[in-house]
Amino acid sequence: MNDTNTLDFTPNPEFQADIDAVNRIGAVPSILDVVCRTTGMGFAAVARVTEDRWVICQVVDSINFGLKPGGELNVRTTLCDEIRDSHVPIVIDEVTLDPLYKGHHTPAKYGFQSYISMPIILPGGKFFGTLCAIDPRPMQLKNPGTIGMFKLFAELIAFHLDANDRLASTQAALVDERKISEFREQFIAVLGHDLRNPLASIDAGTRLLQRTPLNEQADKVVNLIRGSVVRMSGLIDNVLDLARARLGSGLSLVINTDEPLKPVLVQVIDELVSVGLGQTIEAKLDFEDPVKCDRGRIGQLLSNLLGNAITHGAADGVIHINASISDGMFELSVANSGDPIAPDTLKQLFIPFFRGNARPSQQGLGLGLYIASEIAREHGGTLKAVSTKEETIFTFKMPMRR
Repeated sequence: MNDTNTLDFTPNPEFQADIDAVNRIGAVPSILDVVCRTTGMGFAAVARVTEDRWVICQVVDSINFGLKPGGELNVRTTLCDEIRDSHVPIVIDEVTLDPLYKGHHTPAKYGFQSYISMPIILPGGKFFGTLCAIDPRPMQLKNPGTIGMFKLFAELIAFHLDANDRLASTQAALVDERKISEFREQFIAVLGHDLRNPLASIDAGTRLLQRTPLNEQADKVVNLIRGSVVRMSGLIDNVLDLARARLGSGLSLVINTDEPLKPVLVQVIDELVSVGLGQTIEAKLDFEDPVKCDRGRIGQLLSNLLGNAITHGAADGVIHINASISDGMFELSVANSGDPIAPDTLKQLFIPFFRGNARPSQQGLGLGLYIASEIAREHGGTLKAVSTKEETIFTFKMPMRR
């Protein structure tokens, strides 16, 4: 063999990830040993080959060729450069007798007579490198057994490289999932505690002020604050539920068959009426309690539908709320006058963060209708919208026996 000083050899930390990937395959040392023992060749290696680099990943060298893992040859001086382009193996029994390679610069440079190199193609079709062997002596390599063995070993290496890569990706995804889980818990904690507590204090303060004699201007200011508290409370509820629905295990329900639903709906309506949002609200709650449902969630559903009607309905219009039981179905509807909803918009109303053509001062996050639809779904019911020139009506229907 040529003296090692003729080799273009430099340790290459840039390809350390590829070297490590091959080293994680426990069978590679045995594969290289089998290759050398079976063929009689003194040098066998797994090489990473790119357009401009040829780097050793693992090697067995009994002929003092001089390369170790991380060592590099100039890719233009190797036959692997041809294999990278063609994906076709090269097999040479004896260079001096081979019509294609007897005058080739690579055997002359590195002093080998026998050569075999099999492309390592990853399952997705990407070229990784080669499984190759060389020796200064002629060898009988052009036979189905040797070529088949190299092909099998190259495929085995490719399979393990791909499997290890997918395993690493899965492990990285698990780490990301843990981080997301931690973020989710922190996010829910902020919403559930750090924002609710000061909001509750503001709410308590405004309620106290409302029981105190105030002049007309002060009374308007307190009502404005109360309105902001109600909207903020609803916003926190909706964002918290979005976190549960999208990042957690879905909305939770507490089904109650004993307590009446009607007082909860009345409280929601009175709450919005008390903050003076402008429209007239007329409610007809014509059903007999109890209703088997999560009373708090149905109240939230009504609050979201009513808030939507206030935001998008005519400023001087009347909002109609109807609740009834018919043919084994509980039905709750909210209707308002105003501009009709365009058909394309109607199809997207229940998508989170979608906002219709609300007045600029009344834009929200676009979560209310999405959360309402999720509450309906968790109750085994439906929430549908119909919009005409006369009115826009949202109707929630739920079977009484689920």
